[in-house]
Amino acid sequence: MRFVYAIINLLILAGLIYLFGRKTIGKIFRSRRERIARELDEAEAPFTPEPLPEIAAPDDTALQSELAAAEDAEKAALAEIEAQYEADAADQRREMLFTTRTRIIEQVLSLAEQYMRSEEYQASKRARQYEAVEQILAQIHLTPGDVSYLSRKGVLYVTLTSSAALSDDLVEKVRTRSEALVAAVGGKISFWVRQNEELIGGLQLRIGDTIYDYTISNKLYRLGKALNDRPLTETDAESIRAGMLDAVRHMKLGIDVFQVGRVLSVSDGICWMDGLADIMYGEVVEFVNGERGMVMDMQADRVGCIIFGRYDHVDSYSRVRRLNKMASVPVGEAMLGRVVDALGKPIDGRGRIWSTETRPIEFQAPAIPDRQSVSVPLHTGIKAIDALVPIGRGQRELIIGDRQTGKTSIAIDAILAQKGQDVLCIYVAIGQKRAAVAEIAARLEAAGAMEYTTIVCATASDSASLQYIAPFAGAAMSEYFMYKGRDVLIVYDDLSKHAVAYRELSLLLHRPSGREAYPGDIFYLHSRLLERAARINAEAGGGSVTALPVIETQAGDISAYIPTNVISITDGQIFLEADLFNEGQRPAVNVGLSVSRVGGAAQTKLMKQVASSLRTGLAQYRELASFTQFGSDLDEATRRTLAAGAKMMAALRQDRFSPLPDWQQALLIFAVAGGYADKVEADHLNDFSSQLFSWFIAREPALTETLKTGRKLDNDTRAALNAALRAFAEAL
Repeated sequence: MRFVYAIINLLILAGLIYLFGRKTIGKIFRSRRERIARELDEAEAPFTPEPLPEIAAPDDTALQSELAAAEDAEKAALAEIEAQYEADAADQRREMLFTTRTRIIEQVLSLAEQYMRSEEYQASKRARQYEAVEQILAQIHLTPGDVSYLSRKGVLYVTLTSSAALSDDLVEKVRTRSEALVAAVGGKISFWVRQNEELIGGLQLRIGDTIYDYTISNKLYRLGKALNDRPLTETDAESIRAGMLDAVRHMKLGIDVFQVGRVLSVSDGICWMDGLADIMYGEVVEFVNGERGMVMDMQADRVGCIIFGRYDHVDSYSRVRRLNKMASVPVGEAMLGRVVDALGKPIDGRGRIWSTETRPIEFQAPAIPDRQSVSVPLHTGIKAIDALVPIGRGQRELIIGDRQTGKTSIAIDAILAQKGQDVLCIYVAIGQKRAAVAEIAARLEAAGAMEYTTIVCATASDSASLQYIAPFAGAAMSEYFMYKGRDVLIVYDDLSKHAVAYRELSLLLHRPSGREAYPGDIFYLHSRLLERAARINAEAGGGSVTALPVIETQAGDISAYIPTNVISITDGQIFLEADLFNEGQRPAVNVGLSVSRVGGAAQTKLMKQVASSLRTGLAQYRELASFTQFGSDLDEATRRTLAAGAKMMAALRQDRFSPLPDWQQALLIFAVAGGYADKVEADHLNDFSSQLFSWFIAREPALTETLKTGRKLDNDTRAALNAALRAFAEAL
């Protein structure tokens, strides 16, 4: 029933709508159909656009040149990335081959030892024992150390050691020859015969400290060293293996002569040894565990040396071998862009350094006839330095000041300023924190300066031995380029910690201490280091090494022992004052105590002309400021002098890591000294200088090019410069 009622209701509703609403609904639908038809007619009608006004074609020559330059730059960047990728791939390939070679060397040496222990090989060597003894006896002689020992003791120990038993006549032959040799200088021998299977084969004769070795074990040791030092030229593992096996097949069991000693004691990185009476200062010795050291002290009955590696791995009464070579480090183009330790080993995680050339860390400084005068500027990019205390290529300029006064910042700015100047840089970090050195490396990498820079790092966590040799290692790396005709800037940061490390070593070596507990030869230590910086003539190589040593003072005391020593060695100093630093003057260069003994010879003619009266004016300002700080009644001339000096001091302020070209420095000093910045507040001089440089580059290109040449300003150029500065000042 409910369904029927619903249908009846729907029918009634439909009837009512039809009777009363059909006209309204029809009207609505008609108006909508008419509107749709009208819109369709308008849409189908053809569109006739209004003619646009004629516009002249733009001159896009500059735009096209910019696009072409951008395209060339993009191609150059892409080529550089591809070259870097190929270089990295090559380095990875070589590193993989190096690891493979190390494994193959171990396998080859193991196979060689197995073969040489065979009865067939041992029989062939026993058959040649008489020949080996004849070769040894033909070479034996007494060294000066043996003669000295005989003069004191009267008896020299002679030991004949072999891997197997020797015949009586052969032993007697060696005894007779040794007795005759020692008797010729009035002495006697104590003769011993021993047997040691670790020699594998052959025999060795020890007379005093000298060993004449004809053993297989020593030959395998030498072969392993030679294979490790062999240049990696093979392209695959099989070629490496074939080359090494060929070297083993052609190995000759000849006589090897070397001296040995014995470790007496080891403590705090210092090793005392006996024997090695003929060794020289600075020679390298090798311990049985593979660690190496350098001789630094020689006494009547013992020799002292510093240990480069882990000294706790060196055992007392173990044998030490003389290598007959001076301490040296790898050098060459491969060192650029790397962070290495004091021994030249990479610590930047970028793999092995493929350098085959080395130089001794101690080397004679260039002779006076080989030097030439310092006359080529080395721009640091710092206004206060290039204008007041200029540095020339081949100069030694000291950076001195208290802790946290900006010494390292000046050195890093100087390195950044050498980009594009064909000057290589070496930064030696001595006794610094690893985090600080990592930050410096990251800063140089971000600025693109690591391409021409090497960082030699001996941090505070390293031993005093490594901190001692670090600056000498850096000097050796710089000398390589100097004698190749290149210009190098080397920074020693800092020599105060270097002196402390040397004092520690000297006290451990029981040397007598002098002033402030430093050894008496501390002056000679730094003088022989810094004298290696020079500008040499074309006959000697034609390059230069510019040294920037850093010294830390205590409470500004430059009359202390180490500061006065280094000041007397260098060609000038840049003194950073803590009071100026705290006042906001950065860099905090004290004009009165800073000096360059090269002077205007290391400046361009433009900078020399512009800054000729700058030092005098700033010195006068500092003196007046100190006298008038408590007074208020000043005459007009004094007020003008103080205002001009304060404005110039503000102009010399400079942010870190933002070196300026020489012409921009000269332009700014000329503008401020000429009064063109009088209306500018001191705090706004940075904005003033940026606008000045941009304005000159855009509005005065010819005058800008003239300033870049560094030539002295003639009257016409000076007039044009003044006119341009007036126009700029009016446009501000």
